[in-house]
Amino acid sequence: MIMMTNRQWLMTGAVVVLLLMLPLFLPNFWLANILGRAMVYGIVALSLTFLAHYGGFISLAQTMMAGVAGYAVAMMAPTAIPLGPLAMSYGYAIPLAVLAATLTGALVGLIAVNTREIYLLMITLALAVGFSLFAQSNTQWFRGYEGIRNIVGPEVFGMPFRTHLVFYYVALITAVLMYLLVLYVVRTPFGLALQAVRDSARRTSAIGFSVALHRIGAFALAGFIAGCGGVLITFYNIGITPSSIGLWPTVAVLIMAVIGGLGHPLGAFLGALIYAVMDTFASSIIGHDRFNTLIGLVFLTIVLISPDGVWGIGKRLAGLGGGKEPITDPVAKLTAGGK
Repeated sequence: MIMMTNRQWLMTGAVVVLLLMLPLFLPNFWLANILGRAMVYGIVALSLTFLAHYGGFISLAQTMMAGVAGYAVAMMAPTAIPLGPLAMSYGYAIPLAVLAATLTGALVGLIAVNTREIYLLMITLALAVGFSLFAQSNTQWFRGYEGIRNIVGPEVFGMPFRTHLVFYYVALITAVLMYLLVLYVVRTPFGLALQAVRDSARRTSAIGFSVALHRIGAFALAGFIAGCGGVLITFYNIGITPSSIGLWPTVAVLIMAVIGGLGHPLGAFLGALIYAVMDTFASSIIGHDRFNTLIGLVFLTIVLISPDGVWGIGKRLAGLGGGKEPITDPVAKLTAGGK
């Protein structure tokens, strides 16, 4: 289990302060299309990192959960084109969309609760691809290939959501809240039990904890996090289509999480930032037809150099751990009352 030292908290706080001040120095393009984009996609990658690091299982259904939230807010948006029968104010549409993603996460957890490793990957991938194909073929609710457009988001303090500063700060605040939520949850009895399940499901079950319920609960929480990211991504893209939740976006989220580092929640945002920069500028470096090749080479290089991603590289260079991390036993912590 990751224990944040005082130095790490100070450095994290310094990074947040720096991010709050960046609009004073950076042009709008970098605020919205690089940093803002990295944060909203990083939230979805964070949901995958949470499951992988603290639950011990990698889910490829996180883009699907984000897509459920995206389609839900789009179908209820008062500005949608075409306007749907469920149209309501964004104040109601956004929480309902996140709730839909949370329930979807719980459903995915219920379906995949007894699967492990490659079987879990295949089931979650099948669910993700199946949802994308369903959205593509459904014209009544999801509008098929065209999707739903003009999802511009609510006004914030009288300013349009699409204003660069508004989008950037909302994305930043949401990303910080999701990050702190994960750090808080993993220290609660639920989080300790989840890590105990990861380390030894049989041992955790023997002391009276339900392995299945904790796994389903983890997927539900991951669905909540992915749903928050999915709503913001829909606002960023001003709409949603089946291609935005298909196979490649699913793989892209996995790439973000892996190159950033699955060993810490910050890795999701580091990976998303690297991916956003590469995705934006790779075509001008190597050409439009081969820009995915450059992204793939960067991915392979980082993984070969550091299996725990950029976070692992930075941790070793900066000496953030101050030596070896203390070995913790989640089961022992549970039996000691979480102390």
